[in-house]
Amino acid sequence: MNSIRIAAAQTPEFRENVEAALDYACGIAARAEAEGVALLVFPEGFLQGYLTDEASARRVALDLASAEFAAVLDRLPKSGLVLVIGLIEIDDGRLFNTAVVVERGVLLGRYRKAHLLRGERAFEAGKDSPLFAIGALHFGINICYDTNFPEAAAKVAASGASLILCLSNNMMPREKAEIFKQLHNAVRAERCRETGLWLISSDVTGERDGRIAWGPTAVLNPEGQVVAQLPLEEPGLLVFDFPCIEPLSYRD
Repeated sequence: MNSIRIAAAQTPEFRENVEAALDYACGIAARAEAEGVALLVFPEGFLQGYLTDEASARRVALDLASAEFAAVLDRLPKSGLVLVIGLIEIDDGRLFNTAVVVERGVLLGRYRKAHLLRGERAFEAGKDSPLFAIGALHFGINICYDTNFPEAAAKVAASGASLILCLSNNMMPREKAEIFKQLHNAVRAERCRETGLWLISSDVTGERDGRIAWGPTAVLNPEGQVVAQLPLEEPGLLVFDFPCIEPLSYRD
């Protein structure tokens, strides 16, 4: 069976410090490239931080057609490694919680979070679920809260993907984090079993202002089993050899 090496970064949280986030991303990307990784996933809102109040989000938001975003692309590796990075996007005055897909410093496409929490009123919901490919690997994207909705994973399955990338940021008040600590993978497992898809997640970790993020950054198989996971509350790089097989047909 052929395989392709994929990876997810469990990272510290960067807030309104794009330069630091880019430095960290380039370092992780170099490490991933050295290990033969073809696809590397970063967390939700990685580039500017998961900023949900409108004033802060607008202050750091990036127009993907702007010179500022072109400068970001220029900083990213040109080696052929495909990067998927969470960021705050602005388009014609509208804010989106977005994941960009980048190869050799070129924007291949984007996914905008479709299901928004009450605290994400600053953002507009995305509508599309694009399919991306690296050779025989076909993947789609969900962002964090999306995975609570079967229809979000169903759209990825219907597109012909075999893998869901789940970009997350679970920096929560400690009491809430304790409640959800074991639930993140449980919810994602339901989506895998429903669709027959694999899933790889990427999350932040660390503590600030009474909040904590443990992760998890993990790989789940189509049976919903966790087959690889980083230790909780430790930055790291999860590398996994993904079997390139044809996805099962999905039925609503």
